[in-house]
Amino acid sequence: MIDVEDLIALVRNYNPKTNADLIREAYAYGREMHEGQFRRSGEPYFTHPVAVAAILTEQSLDDATIITALLHDTIEDTRASYQEVARKFGEEIAELVDGVTKLTNLQLSSTETKQAENFRKLFMAMSKDLRVILVKLADRLHNMRTIKSMRPEKQLQKARETMDIYAPLAGRMGMQWMREELEDLSFRVINPEARNSIIRRFITLQRETGDVIHKITNDIRAELEREDIDADVFGRAKKPYSIWRKMEEKQQSFSRLSDIYGFRVITRSEMDCYRVLGVIHQRWRAVPTRFKDYISQPKSNGYRSIHTTVSGRDGKRVEVQIRTRQMHEVAESGVAAHWSYRDGVRAQNPFAVDPAKWLASLTERFENAEDHSEFLEHVKLEMYSDKVFTFTPKGEVVSLPKGATPLDYAYSIHTRIGDSCVGAKVDGIRVPLWTRLKNGQSVEILTAEGQRPQGTWLDIVVTGRAKAAIRKSLREEDRERFVKLGRELARVAFEHVGKKASEKALATAAKQMSLGSAEELLARLGSAELAASDVVRTVYPELVRESSAIDSKRAVLGLSEGESYNRAQCCQPVPGERIVGITYRGKGVVIHAIDCPSLEELETETNRWIDLQWHSGPHAPEYTVSLDITISNDTGVLGRICTLIGEQKANISDLRFEDRKPDFYRLIVDVDLRDVEHLHAVMLALEAESDVARVRRYRNLDRRP
Repeated sequence: MIDVEDLIALVRNYNPKTNADLIREAYAYGREMHEGQFRRSGEPYFTHPVAVAAILTEQSLDDATIITALLHDTIEDTRASYQEVARKFGEEIAELVDGVTKLTNLQLSSTETKQAENFRKLFMAMSKDLRVILVKLADRLHNMRTIKSMRPEKQLQKARETMDIYAPLAGRMGMQWMREELEDLSFRVINPEARNSIIRRFITLQRETGDVIHKITNDIRAELEREDIDADVFGRAKKPYSIWRKMEEKQQSFSRLSDIYGFRVITRSEMDCYRVLGVIHQRWRAVPTRFKDYISQPKSNGYRSIHTTVSGRDGKRVEVQIRTRQMHEVAESGVAAHWSYRDGVRAQNPFAVDPAKWLASLTERFENAEDHSEFLEHVKLEMYSDKVFTFTPKGEVVSLPKGATPLDYAYSIHTRIGDSCVGAKVDGIRVPLWTRLKNGQSVEILTAEGQRPQGTWLDIVVTGRAKAAIRKSLREEDRERFVKLGRELARVAFEHVGKKASEKALATAAKQMSLGSAEELLARLGSAELAASDVVRTVYPELVRESSAIDSKRAVLGLSEGESYNRAQCCQPVPGERIVGITYRGKGVVIHAIDCPSLEELETETNRWIDLQWHSGPHAPEYTVSLDITISNDTGVLGRICTLIGEQKANISDLRFEDRKPDFYRLIVDVDLRDVEHLHAVMLALEAESDVARVRRYRNLDRRP
């Protein structure tokens, strides 16, 4: 573990005016709070916060961020409180520690709807203070570096979460070195055979060709010296995951892959960047279409550099990045450069992006997302996108993600132009709407009155904005179908409590729920935006719960007096099933079905297990169970399924489509049930239906506590 004086020395290297006493106090406080806690590797737990702080010193970050790293797990995992941290270290640090704690509690690898909601929360945390994310990224980086001490299945879960969320987030923030390391550490867990294969081929290549990096670096230096250009030249082999991704994208073997080496030239001025570019293109042949000028067209996170690929020594392609020292600092630190220090003062880098403005530009594109899946799609598209710069006929620049089409371009201008698009011209030539746009092209959109978006457009566009606009238009066309389905869902739900879904009842419910009309209510029911049980409860609250049934608050025996419980969403136990209670910090007792797979992780923690059983007697139909049903895609089938469930006196609280194919639908139906016998009766009735191909209980381990 790094000693406190060594940590302070790391900070003093870039900030001689650091508050060393406050860092010492935070170090001592963190070590005291984590006393007696150990990591899975057997090391004292406090080695982890110290390592996270050391990672952040590499970014030359301010004292508040370093101290937050030392304390980032105290509020969550120790007896420390927000008030105590604020009293000892100030409100700023307490807010940062609390922000990291809230991020840690987000289960980002859960189901899609919850994942989308967590992304919203993540961006909210970022908007308050971006340093929260910097600490969280460093936290994840150290955890990935030490991941071998975890169980194999936990390693795989964390690696996939890192690859899907944290690595692209680091890239989006401009911290490319961190993105590459997170990707490679995840790649080592997810596909170790492929990674080892890449490394073995590298070793063989070096044995056959010698030190290519050293040779090409010397070649570039010699050319720059000849032109009297003062610059630093660095070369490196690309990371295994980066090479593997190129192999997959280009469908090429390692032996045919060319640009596996990368070189950077760091100049003294912006003018020298273009002089270096001229020298390199004179000496080596440039590869067409592999040139990008991010100096004249910077990325939104402040990244500036010139990228070019040339055929170098022995015909091997090499990528060269050219930028100034200040541009390089932003390229390495990204948005974090805003908080970096040099010689005791905040570094004044003209290329560093204001985090507030960067975040505003990032979140602006997500505001039009109307549901969870659209928002999540926006996020992922924005995370992974490389930019293509196109021009309007008037010469204005339009920035789009790599792979964008004229339809994406049209929707980026205005939704009305996208909806009415009938064709496009690129550089004056008529092209199909699925054409992939390239840097520097001029695009003109052709429109026609009366044109409406088509379902096939969803497969053509890549931007979240275009997909959201197309879906909204298609949704409006599907409104009649949703209203019809909603009417059937309402009929079944109302009959379940002995009432009719009359127009007056529906209008009353719509008014109470602040909806414009009964038709709007039915449309939302049919599109699964509303639960039928909520509609019935709005009109007949006294009929929703059976008065003679056992209240769910006292349905479980074996709890201490006044102790409450929650049902585990991974297994959704119902009365009549064998259950066990597990204590969770901050969540109380969570009951699981005795055969729940998630219990395997807790076999050794018997002190957390509580022997419980369900109260005997009639229970209210309020225990939600998710059913995974595959049905034939024929007229009226879905309505019959809803009727079947209603005939069993079960209420459908939610319904969502998982897969739509020409011949079948797969959907998840949430049904409110009394007990396990009620569940079996519903499933038996569904299995007997000829249009039901399969019905099973839906288990989702991503929803474990």
